[in-house]
Amino acid sequence: MTQRYELIVFDWDGTLMDSTGLIVQCVQQAARDLGLISPPDSAARHIIGLGLGDALRHALPDLPEDRYEKVVDRYRHHYLSRDHEVNLFDGAADLVKMLAEKGKLLGVATGKSRRGLDRALAHSGLGDYFGATRCADECHSKPHPQMLEELMAEFAVLPEQTLMIGDTTHDLLMAKNAGVAALGVSYGAHPRATLEEVTPLYCADAMPELVAWLAANA
Repeated sequence: MTQRYELIVFDWDGTLMDSTGLIVQCVQQAARDLGLISPPDSAARHIIGLGLGDALRHALPDLPEDRYEKVVDRYRHHYLSRDHEVNLFDGAADLVKMLAEKGKLLGVATGKSRRGLDRALAHSGLGDYFGATRCADECHSKPHPQMLEELMAEFAVLPEQTLMIGDTTHDLLMAKNAGVAALGVSYGAHPRATLEEVTPLYCADAMPELVAWLAANA
């Protein structure tokens, strides 16, 4: 495959940051705080990548609409009190730096809030490598293509010159809706079999596999 991608867009949680476990725990704790039955791990993992409001509506579909805001508040309380505990996947920082040194334009499209992403970028030390980012409280939630469309417009890059990398079908479907190629990573929230249903170009089971593919093809 020729090296044709000018812009590489990463999802954050479960793709660069090893935060899936904490997100699941915080969703479950937020439900318990309000006396609700917490969703099982599989349900809580499946919603990762969506905007928080949409995610909690999927995880707790029977909750009255006027109670979702309270669940959101409890989730944020738990996550923001512990987000310092999570770190990048081993090799993620080196991967981002390698791509930057190759002259690639780098972006982030995430289900996190702007406040959450800014905290994560500062904690990780990677903020300076990403020329633009989009969050779920600024755009439609994945799999709507708005995040990618805005990033491509900001960088003046065409869909065929863009690559999306993510650990959920929400990421891969967003890419498909934007006419953008995508890579899946199965070490995050969604398993390989689920990701492959959306037919990404490649699915990496570990960070070294992702690094190798990008070194050869991006």
